[in-house]
Order: sequence, then structure tokens, then C-alpha cells
Amino acid sequence: MKWASALSAERRLESAIKEAAATVKQQLGGAAPDFAALFVSRSFAGRYEEANALLADRLPSRVLIGASAAGVIGDGRELESKPGVSLTAAVLPDVKLRAFSVQDEDLPDLDDSPRSWEKLVGVRAAENPQFVFLADPFSIRLDHFLPGMDFAFPKAAKVGGAASGATEPGKNALYLNTLCLRSGLVGVAMTGNLEVETIVAQGCRPIGKPLHITECKENALISVEGKPPVEILQDLFKGLPDRDRQLMKQALFVGIAMTSSQEQLKPGDFLIRNIIGVDNETGALAVGSPLRQGQTVQFHLRDARSSTEDLRAVFHQAGTAKMETRGALLFSCVGRGQALFGEPNHDSGFFRQNVGPVPLGGFFCNGEIGPVGGTTYLHGYTSCFGLFRPKK
Repeated sequence: MKWASALSAERRLESAIKEAAATVKQQLGGAAPDFAALFVSRSFAGRYEEANALLADRLPSRVLIGASAAGVIGDGRELESKPGVSLTAAVLPDVKLRAFSVQDEDLPDLDDSPRSWEKLVGVRAAENPQFVFLADPFSIRLDHFLPGMDFAFPKAAKVGGAASGATEPGKNALYLNTLCLRSGLVGVAMTGNLEVETIVAQGCRPIGKPLHITECKENALISVEGKPPVEILQDLFKGLPDRDRQLMKQALFVGIAMTSSQEQLKPGDFLIRNIIGVDNETGALAVGSPLRQGQTVQFHLRDARSSTEDLRAVFHQAGTAKMETRGALLFSCVGRGQALFGEPNHDSGFFRQNVGPVPLGGFFCNGEIGPVGGTTYLHGYTSCFGLFRPKK
């Protein structure tokens, strides 16, 4: 198994594809790749339809997936809001690849059998597949697709992201071999001699203490520990340093514990969700995810320092230093990067420092796909990594 990654900042699409393909081909020692992932910056929006054909002329692969991007990541570097092409490719002996596309109208009902979902993506759960998904955020219900895939493939790793760069439906691009699609989802199922480790860095740190939900309705958090959550926040605010008080006004989130135990909750145990509304009369909060009575929640803050600390914690927890990672994909939120950290190449640089000179490619997404507590979610403000290695 051999992986390669390249990033080109050439301002002409032909030149960018040519440079990226040549770099990857050299890294692979001239071998034809089995798998390739292509990410094309929105600077080339008028020529999205040509990109995969240009690549096929230079470096054909057995399976190609890709997406349009607000920014691209490759070879340890990140290009944001600039012309760029990222290409990651791999020679995968003893690995079977099944590429697929899904439109929203194709989705089975959530109460359909697992077999319906297996037919949708053309692979059986018994084959132990690992998945990479790329989606158009305007046209497919990922909050329907992801639970269905978890239901049918509970043991499968699932990682990916939503195409970015467009502000309206039909303007993003998804690549599947020779096709350039403007809606739906594309993906690849990988089976055989391959393991995929997923790492999800949500970029937050907890404040206060874990709290039990004593009353909720759908996504409305009505009472925690018998009190309105706004009252809890007011008490919490009084005891925070000035820096955290400022963050509370602009970067406050709710972490929903994915484990029933309150003991020794770690960063990866929480699903981080936005607070999307406040009822000033009752003190209730509207949260960006359904809630259940008895769940544990904890308030969180996000800033550059918190995001770096969280990244360090989840990498340490995963034991990445001991992995024999051959290649990786990074799906990072458009809200991270220089806008959050004030410097370029933060997450990809952190990866290189902690994992080593492993080929890493990806893009800045309009939503990131990865697991928390064994369940796959669409995230925001997150970096989701997929680390690839042979089983043996």
C-alpha cells in the first residue's frame, strides 16, 4: 500500500492538474493509482466540469471521487480562498473499491431493512466495508443518510465532508470517476486489506460541570438539574475569567454526552452542537440536535487555544504516534483555518508533527462527517481525519 498527496497553487486549471498529477505520479513511483480524491477550489467554478477529465488524461485511477472546495489541503499545506487543486491517491493491493452516487430521492426509509441500504451503496455489511462520503449540502438529507448507514453498517468507519464554495443549490461539484454531479452524494466503499481510523476534533473545551437533563422536548433544553439552563449559565458566567466571559457571548456550545456515565468524560465523549435560540421567559435553550431526558450535557467554549488543545487530546487518545498510517484525508470546517487560528496550515501541520510525513490531502468543508461515540454525525467547526493503513 502506497499513498501520495499533492497541492498545486497554479492559477490555470490545466497547469494545476498537471502539476498535482505529476507530483503524485512521482511519489507513487509511476504506479497507476487505484483510488484518487480530487478537490478543486471555487476559483475554478466555471470549469468544474473539466477537472476530472483533465486529471484522467494525466493520471487515470480505478476510482475517483472529489468535490468543489472553498479551500484545499494537500502535502501538509492549506490553501484558503485562493486558486488550488488537491490530489490524494493510493495504490491499494488486495483492496476492493466500490464507488457509488446517491440522490435524495434514492434514500430508503429509516425503518427499511439494512438490505435496502446495502443495495443503495452496492456493498454488503458482511464484507466489512469502510466508507468515504462527499456530499452536496443543499440537496441531500445527511441527517437521514448517516443514521441509515449506521443502521446497516454499524461496524464500518465513515468519514467525509460536504462540498463548499457555493452559496446556492446546483453550484457545487461532486466527482465520481468521469461524472461531475451538481447534487446528492458520492462515495467509495473499501473492503479487503485496509483499516480506517477516524479522528474527530470538535475544537471545544468544557466549562462548568456535567449536568443531567431533567426536562426537554425535541431539541428544546428546558431544565437541567431541575433549573432552567439560562439560570445555570448566569451562575456559571459569574465565576469565569474575563476571557471566557467574552467567549460565552460569541462561542458558546452545548456538549451532549454520548455515554450514559458522567465519570471521566473525555473530549471525544461529547457531541458539540450550536445553541440556536433562547426563550427569555422560560430560560430554555434551543439546541442543534434532538435531546433525551436523562442525557448528560455540559457547556463548552471554542477558540483557537481550545481547538488546539482538543486536537492534541483526541490525537493522544487515538494513539496516532503508534499507528502505521500510510495515508490520510482531512475534512476541515471552513470556519477553522486562518480565520480561527490566525496562521496557515494549522491542522495539517499539527498532523505532520504528531503522525509524521504521511501523505495528507483534503479540503475545507461546509460540514464534516465523522463519528462521536460510535454514531456518525454531520459536524460544524470540526476537523475529521481518516487514517488509512493495511490490516496486515
